Amino acid sequence: MEESTPSSLKEKVRQLPDRPGVYLMKDRLGRIIYVGKARSLKKRVSSYFQRGRARTVEQPKIRALIRLITDFDVIEVRSEPEALLLEGKLIKQWRPRYNTDFTDDKRFLLVRVDLAEALPRFRLTRLRKEDRSRYFGPFAHSGLLRRTLAQIRRQFGILLADGAPQRLPDGSWRLYDDAREEIYGTREPVTTEEYRERVTRACDFLDGKSREWLVTLREEMTAAAAKREFEKAAELRDIVFALDRTLRRARNFDRSDPTRPSGDATALAALQESLSLSGPPRTMECFDISHISGTFVVAAMVHFSDGRPDKDEYRRFQIRSFVGNDDFRAMEEVVGRRYRRLAEEGSPLPDLIVIDGGRGQIGAALKAFVALDAEPPAIIGLAKKHETIIFPDERAPLNLPLDHPGLNLLQRLRDEAHRFANTYNAELRSRRIRESILDDFPGLGPVRRAALLAYFGDISRLRAASTEEIAAVEGFGGKLAAELHAFLQRTG
Repeated sequence: MEESTPSSLKEKVRQLPDRPGVYLMKDRLGRIIYVGKARSLKKRVSSYFQRGRARTVEQPKIRALIRLITDFDVIEVRSEPEALLLEGKLIKQWRPRYNTDFTDDKRFLLVRVDLAEALPRFRLTRLRKEDRSRYFGPFAHSGLLRRTLAQIRRQFGILLADGAPQRLPDGSWRLYDDAREEIYGTREPVTTEEYRERVTRACDFLDGKSREWLVTLREEMTAAAAKREFEKAAELRDIVFALDRTLRRARNFDRSDPTRPSGDATALAALQESLSLSGPPRTMECFDISHISGTFVVAAMVHFSDGRPDKDEYRRFQIRSFVGNDDFRAMEEVVGRRYRRLAEEGSPLPDLIVIDGGRGQIGAALKAFVALDAEPPAIIGLAKKHETIIFPDERAPLNLPLDHPGLNLLQRLRDEAHRFANTYNAELRSRRIRESILDDFPGLGPVRRAALLAYFGDISRLRAASTEEIAAVEGFGGKLAAELHAFLQRTG
């Protein structure tokens, strides 16, 4: 432990149990600054107080956290999954400084354009929702992205999140105040139709479809340098760098604008050629497994028809055959369940199955078809690290160019499966966290708890129920129903 650690704190650490739980780190004012879970409270908490830990750890935020810790509390639970649930509840309740910082760092920025707005604006977000918006990204360099958007505003005359347009009596719009209008050199006022044309051009630029502006800027930079206008050349160089670096890493996540032209036919033909398929894969299904440290293991399958998402055919699965973390067994189970169902219905198999993973996951999918005594369609794996296509036979792994239309279609399919699986996982975790409040009510065993949730559906409906409605559930009398109703109102 650190030499500066008080003896009372050292003794407190020594007395910790070697059991799962949640720990709450506090600063000198007693404020909770970090909440964490542990399989072993003793091992995990003691690691924070090891000699020289704050000097050797690489991440600056973790070093700062360790130096601020002056006390801690722990809550012992029965299992690691319970620790995970409690950790989520306490982070939501206390919003500790360092939990918030770490969470923010885990999501890259996206650019969101809400097409339902009369004047769509270009906003930054870290979450992609299923709406009518177009999304671009993710972008790893937030500073470069913000500079890029500022330049896009000046170039195309669009609105960012801070825009405050004014509607004029004739129905046209004044987008900027006088100062900004002069700085940007943008014509005003504009009609709604004129503005949406600007949005289209800006979206095309973010989508990498129009780089004429970059060519012009490079020419201006070269000309400024030739004239020895080095300050102007340096400014143009920085702008070009920001724009080029941002666009190089951008991927379009739009799946909701039906009017957008598509290169899906080209992508399907390219896939047919690259994968040596008998025809273009007009129907494709992709599987992905999602879990948190082996808990809340779920799977998702997404279906694309002619290169487009067909959400009526999406499916999600809870793992039934085992408990724990085994991606291979999980993949075998869900692939078997999916195609056993299709066989029972007499429905056709997809032209191509894509597995999020490598040879192990592909082998698991093939085992499912062996168990079904069925001939599988074409199956490939897509390994994330290098976007490598893995085949189930003796063919060598395939790495297509990053701008290959077939690979881009596979990436969209895989990313959609990943999103769908993670959304389902988060939904289950959130539901379990909400329902865990019942753990604190004495005398409520698993049978009665299951009966409550089966009767009301979820904890929110139970909270809204009257004493009489609770008493209608099997196993509940008037007294127990009244006590539970009072408990739920107190904790609500």
